[in-house]
Amino acid sequence: MEVGSLPVELWRLILAYLPLPDLGRCCLVCRAWRELILSLDSTRWRQLCLGCPECRHPNWPRRPHLPPVSWREALRQHALASRTWTQNGSDLHSSACLHLFRRRKDRRVWHAGTVAGGGYETLRGALAAAGPYDKVVLHAGVYEEQVEVSLKVPVEIVGLGKLGDVSLLVSFDQQCPTVRLCNLVFMPAWFSPVVYKTSSGHVQLDNCNFEGCQLHIRGPGTCQARFCSFAQGSSAHFLGVAISLMDSCEFSGGDSASVTVEGAPVSERNWAFKHLLALAKTFNMMTSNGSTEISNQGGKDSVGAGSHVNTPVEGVNTMEDWNKQEVDWEANWAKQKGGDGLLSSQDGTMIEEDRMETSSESSEVDDEQDDEKSTCLKLSYDQHGLAHLSKADTPDSSAFPALLSLSAELQRDAEARDLAASVQGCLLRRCLLRDGKGGVHLCNHGQARLEANVFRGLSYAVRCIQNAKMVMLSNEVCGCKASGVFLRLSAQGLIAENNIHSNGEAGLDIRKGANPIILCNRIHSGLRSGIVVLGNGRGSIRSNQIYGNKEAGVYILFNGNPVVSGNHIFQGLAAGIAVNENGRGLITENVIRQNQWGGADIRRGGDPVLRDNFICYGYSDGVVVGERGRGLIEGNHIYGNRGCGVWVMSSSLPQLIGNHITHNRMYGLAVFCRKDTESAVNREGYRGPENFNEERELMAWESDIDSEDERFSSRRPITVALVENNCISHNRAVGVYVKSSEPLNVVANMVNSNRGDGVSVIQSAQLTRLVGNCVLCNGWTGVTVDKECRVELRGNGVYSNNCHGVCFRGDGLIVENDVVGNNAVGIRVMDNADVKVSKNRVQALQGYGISVKKRVRGVVQENLIYQSLSASTKTPIRTNKQNLECVVLNNSLLTPRSQALWALDNPPPRPHNSNPSSVTPSTLPANLTITMTNRITASVESGCHNNGSIFCSIL
Repeated sequence: MEVGSLPVELWRLILAYLPLPDLGRCCLVCRAWRELILSLDSTRWRQLCLGCPECRHPNWPRRPHLPPVSWREALRQHALASRTWTQNGSDLHSSACLHLFRRRKDRRVWHAGTVAGGGYETLRGALAAAGPYDKVVLHAGVYEEQVEVSLKVPVEIVGLGKLGDVSLLVSFDQQCPTVRLCNLVFMPAWFSPVVYKTSSGHVQLDNCNFEGCQLHIRGPGTCQARFCSFAQGSSAHFLGVAISLMDSCEFSGGDSASVTVEGAPVSERNWAFKHLLALAKTFNMMTSNGSTEISNQGGKDSVGAGSHVNTPVEGVNTMEDWNKQEVDWEANWAKQKGGDGLLSSQDGTMIEEDRMETSSESSEVDDEQDDEKSTCLKLSYDQHGLAHLSKADTPDSSAFPALLSLSAELQRDAEARDLAASVQGCLLRRCLLRDGKGGVHLCNHGQARLEANVFRGLSYAVRCIQNAKMVMLSNEVCGCKASGVFLRLSAQGLIAENNIHSNGEAGLDIRKGANPIILCNRIHSGLRSGIVVLGNGRGSIRSNQIYGNKEAGVYILFNGNPVVSGNHIFQGLAAGIAVNENGRGLITENVIRQNQWGGADIRRGGDPVLRDNFICYGYSDGVVVGERGRGLIEGNHIYGNRGCGVWVMSSSLPQLIGNHITHNRMYGLAVFCRKDTESAVNREGYRGPENFNEERELMAWESDIDSEDERFSSRRPITVALVENNCISHNRAVGVYVKSSEPLNVVANMVNSNRGDGVSVIQSAQLTRLVGNCVLCNGWTGVTVDKECRVELRGNGVYSNNCHGVCFRGDGLIVENDVVGNNAVGIRVMDNADVKVSKNRVQALQGYGISVKKRVRGVVQENLIYQSLSASTKTPIRTNKQNLECVVLNNSLLTPRSQALWALDNPPPRPHNSNPSSVTPSTLPANLTITMTNRITASVESGCHNNGSIFCSIL
């Protein structure tokens, strides 16, 4: 009969009465009939799937309210899985005549319980009568055996009626190749909590409930459990299994781990291994096709649903958006501080102390300026050695490195690719583990694969220890009281595309030599940190979204040494990445933005490599290097932060090399000296390393740490903090602010267009060296040195600053600098300075070339002064005639000539060295010691520079 002879709706109504075999025959008629049968997915196929007593809702137990992608496909998968237990070759028997003709031995059905018309009264009696592959049907009732029941022939035991009608208080010991149990409720016998165990055969469990009992599988035995419920503390134990499948099961209410996998997979294989392996591979294909199932159907997060690779999680601020918020932010800040500390003016956010010091100087500039208003002839300095840094582009969020998809990560990482394809040990898929102590526990070289599960309301979700290995794909881990995923003692594995959120401790806790690969996860909304790496923990953490955690997004301490690469770490309530307590790590190419504390926070022996990251739009500082912090901070873009770009304690020894520190609302780089008070320590609320108190693990980490690995070979030895080859520009206050008690080397940096001074040294008990820098076009003085500071200025170019070029009140050297084009005095030495001013080239547009005032001690000699105006009669060097302690001799004056001949040459404009890495620390003073401070605080009282960085605190 043609399909077109009747309306499609009528055909669907007729076909809705056909049983499953007839529907299959209709599919074979023609393509039109096949399409018609397939169109019954939401009606007849759904009815057949839900009507199968051996199969619950396809999305049970995780989301039974959501329909599957295809009801027909769900029924087909169930039919294939239900026949796995019979695929043993021993059930085929050759005929007496020809071995080519085979027949399956007829299966008999045996009944047990209250049966009209016969049957066995007890389960043991029915099993004694059953032959290989026979079926034992249990009628409604409770079956109890006083001793262990041994299953010696393959058999199928099925409960009749609804689930719960048949209950077994029996302990089974399987001694045959295969068994299937279906539609049964297991409760522990009086003599043992173990209701089922096997050490060689294969058992298939369909639609069974386990209440307060245990399932034990020992390799080479195997198990396939589908749509089973493990309640009231029930658990499954796998010891040395080669492969076992737990599909769509529920675990709840346990006092220990729900699933325990122990021991390396045995080399011996039973008959079911190849069939389970093929079934597991089909699971892997389905997971790879729908890897975002959890994120699409998961909890209601602050981030939109969908693949985190292709969908932006939320609007990313641009520099224009950030600037629009400045006025409101500054007004609110000034209001909170009662008008003290920060000044709101057309000059932007400035520090009052700096402005008061320099404003006293500006009042004296009037009597130092020429009265002539004619245009002066300016020297050109465009060809200085750091000119390329002055052309840095304005930061743009489009430059952020994109998050890679899992497939892209696997293509470039052979080890991760091999792990993703491996199937060994226990495969736990589409299960719900809730409301208990533990989810999955792997130990002693055990192996497991966890796919598309939900872990909710546990003490911990997954615990992988003692050289165990796991693959964890597309799971949801939430609401754990401790850490979500916990790895230690050389555990390994792949953790990819999981949604880990809202846990009481860290989302992932890696310690004691564990070395996992963590790819493309969403780790967010935790009550503490996102990822914690400590106690010699390692790992590769790549292409993850880590956001909204109350503590650091990634927290590295106690010799933790991970690789953190290509992640987006944002909107955390503390630091983006914190490296503390001798933590290390390679932190590269991450986007760290919009965090409440420092984007990267390094303290107390932390020694990471921080390279090529975008650290931006933070509500505090970009990078914080606190007490005893170390590390190589290289090639990062640090911009748009509401505090300082980089905030350094003087007791720390960082290397800042080749960074772009721009458009921050306070200092570009600030170096402070301050000790914490006890009240400040308590206020920060540092709680120490995260641990499991219920397991009584004492955190005596110092005695547990192995010998340190070799340091990164790319580092140069350093005994003095080094700031080298950075671009520090367009910041709202001073470019480089130094208030330190330790030596500091500032070498070959571009410091330009900052709203305050270019470089301001307020306190420097030991020598601060400013060598080969370009200080250009800053809003106030180029270089300011306060009283009692020890500073050396050598080989710098100080150009076109809005006030003086150099204002020097301390002790030290000003040698071989170019101080040209500044709007006031070129070099201004005053108070009780003790300084040598020698071999500088100076041109001031309006004031004196060199001004020596008050009781200055020292020598001013062999300087070359370029006179701005040929008609000027003012002396280029102003001195105090009553001061006999300052010697002025052998200085030269050049008058203006034609522009073609009026240039800085022989040598060309300073700084000269465009590759300052050749200036090795071995040439720097080695006799300067480092004073270790007790503790650093970050409280804010009246101003950032007085007490520390805003919001910056010990983690």
